Amino acid sequence: MTDTLDIKITKAAQSRLAETDFNNLPFGKVFSDHMLVADYADGEWKNFEILPYGPILMSPAISALHYGQAFFEGIKAYKHANGEVSIFRPDKNAIRFNKSAERLCMPTLPEDIFVQSIAALVDIDREWIPGKPNHALYIRPFMFATDAFLGVTPSATYKFVVIVGPVGPYFSKPLKVKIETHYTRAAEGGMGYAKAAGNYGSSMLPARKATEEGFDQLIWTDAKEHKYIEEMGAANAMFLLDGKLITAEAKDTILDGVTRDTVIALAKNWGIPVEERKVSVAELIEGAKNGKLTDAFGAGTAATIASVASITYEGVEYPLSDPATREFSKKVLTTLDDIKYGRAEDAHGWNYTV
Repeated sequence: MTDTLDIKITKAAQSRLAETDFNNLPFGKVFSDHMLVADYADGEWKNFEILPYGPILMSPAISALHYGQAFFEGIKAYKHANGEVSIFRPDKNAIRFNKSAERLCMPTLPEDIFVQSIAALVDIDREWIPGKPNHALYIRPFMFATDAFLGVTPSATYKFVVIVGPVGPYFSKPLKVKIETHYTRAAEGGMGYAKAAGNYGSSMLPARKATEEGFDQLIWTDAKEHKYIEEMGAANAMFLLDGKLITAEAKDTILDGVTRDTVIALAKNWGIPVEERKVSVAELIEGAKNGKLTDAFGAGTAATIASVASITYEGVEYPLSDPATREFSKKVLTTLDDIKYGRAEDAHGWNYTV
């Protein structure tokens, strides 16, 4: 499925597989033998190449370093018991990739080329995909501006890169979260819906403060009043409240998560009411108090389904039910894993076979 894209391939002289400890895979720190790179110049994408993973030569004046034209995606590939390899919903990531590009005044990449580029790299490094449960090959496509020019204007040249690496679970336990009421992740009219590097840079200080207070993640609130739930630091926030799946609508300030979309599709298939709307902090806390909040979790490619153990608001902690007893999120996680790892029918066509 990658034969329509002309990619120059230079294999690594020696694989690093033998020296990689697959029993110890800290998330995002182990990378495979190869990477894909391509250039944008003169109004077109060119020079698609897969080459050994390593440093990229660049000028210290490139505009990405000074003016923030940089963004990324996160995708996973899975190994099935029969040896097949599939990438989960890369078409959805291709769409969001281009939304980010447009918001940052950067060139879009045709969706088929985005998917074919990723598939070609995964195919070459398929031996890096772990065969263990809850493990996958994490795929990081990203784009950054490369003009060596100090001026606040969009770059005329860009680089598209894909790197991959084996990963285990992102979170190792249910999360203790804090509702953030001072710092802001995104504002209406901003770029919260884009996977822009700057969004993550601005979140690091409040996230570190939360960690120092003993929390695993923040739940961000709206920039105007801090009265409405938005998303978690590493995932979309989703709740089962009074028998309904409720999550913030994917607008200016909310990332249109692929896992979020998948969970919504599954819930609808199972006849569970879904509401994509404003979720007030007051409504959530009341649900935690009266027992109507029966499930809470983060949904994301890295996080997958990350259960929330407790929610703290204005210094008061509200413990939730034991995640092991929650029917909905457990069913979602099991169903997703069965589809991704090829153990169940892929009725939606979510798996892209490499």
